[in-house]
Amino acid sequence: MDRDLIPAAEACRILGISAATLYAYVSRGLLESRPGADHRSRVYRRQDVERLAQRKRLGRGPARGAAQSLDRGLPVLETRISLIRPDGPYYRGRSAVAAAEAGATLEDIARLLWDCGSQDPFADPPGDWPARIKPLATDAALPPLSRAMAAIPLLALHVPHSFQADQPTRRAVAATLLRQNAALLVARRPAGPVHRLLADAWRPGDAGFAGLVRAALVLCADHELNVSAFAARVVASTGAHLHATVCAGLAALSGPRHGGATARAYALVESARDSTDIDRFIARRWQRGEDLPGFGHALYPDGDPRAATLLAMLRAAPVDAGTMRTLEAVIAAAEAASGRRPNVDFTLAAICLAHGLPAAPALSMFAAGRLAGWLAHALEQQAQGQLIRPRASYTGLQPEADADVAHD
Repeated sequence: MDRDLIPAAEACRILGISAATLYAYVSRGLLESRPGADHRSRVYRRQDVERLAQRKRLGRGPARGAAQSLDRGLPVLETRISLIRPDGPYYRGRSAVAAAEAGATLEDIARLLWDCGSQDPFADPPGDWPARIKPLATDAALPPLSRAMAAIPLLALHVPHSFQADQPTRRAVAATLLRQNAALLVARRPAGPVHRLLADAWRPGDAGFAGLVRAALVLCADHELNVSAFAARVVASTGAHLHATVCAGLAALSGPRHGGATARAYALVESARDSTDIDRFIARRWQRGEDLPGFGHALYPDGDPRAATLLAMLRAAPVDAGTMRTLEAVIAAAEAASGRRPNVDFTLAAICLAHGLPAAPALSMFAAGRLAGWLAHALEQQAQGQLIRPRASYTGLQPEADADVAHD
């Protein structure tokens, strides 16, 4: 091997970081990795690593640390909701992967995330849509997330302000909102359990598919302080209604670099399927510097355990064999070219592809599940009673320079 190329362990030693952080540096473009001799490991240019280490030494300090914390860096707040470990997320100390495999529902996970104790906020039925909202809520011509974001603020007018209510009442509001959001995503009347509501809308009577949806919802329910959860917490810190926090989460999730990555992963597989050589198609895409949506995760350098769980279930399901061969070929080609393995975005798209569904249900599953986490973060943030208000480091034109320009 070229002496200038060093393995990941040596790069981590020089930089004084963990393997997960090294992977995050690569994903953010701070370092470039290349396939190792076995095409599974990754190597790095010593010169690039040492240059980055020098920049780190020069840039240390409170302000630098605060800036880096905004992109999977230092923790910025405390939470009891979820913990991310190499074997997947843990919800209040319980493995999300184990819960999904054991048959837990989204409602079970919501009770856990919301710290409900003996209270069952799902005991009462959610009821039908208010008359003035029903035409909007059941308009199937609207995109799912747009329909939800349009109707949820109007639903807030029919419930007490959540910030002023006691905890049991706020959890009951959250439970109704969880069901209503799922119903809005499929333009139906709210009814539980959520996984059956969604599955019956997309593939009625398919129990195996419903089981996959159930597991996907559980594994998507929360993932610590991700972009959408942070957006929801910021809004919740102002004392806003739970409905407002949910809309913030949905808006953040819609972006192509967050939940919208499901559609990009779906499109990648479709393009690969249309090519004459999947291995060559994926390899050339990677060599051109294009990303592989649905592959790799900065917090899981050895592979996303949520994706592995869903893929195992999908492989055991009675789905179209030709589609599964395509999916397996894309997975193998992506790992061979980049060393990256599927993440949860890819598996949500794969579930839809394998069942003959369009891309939209993948994002809807993500949104329906993650709502439980957003509500948990909102409830926790409001219970803490603190406003989230970070400071910015101004790098623009200084007032003195502006005055000089004005006198020229």
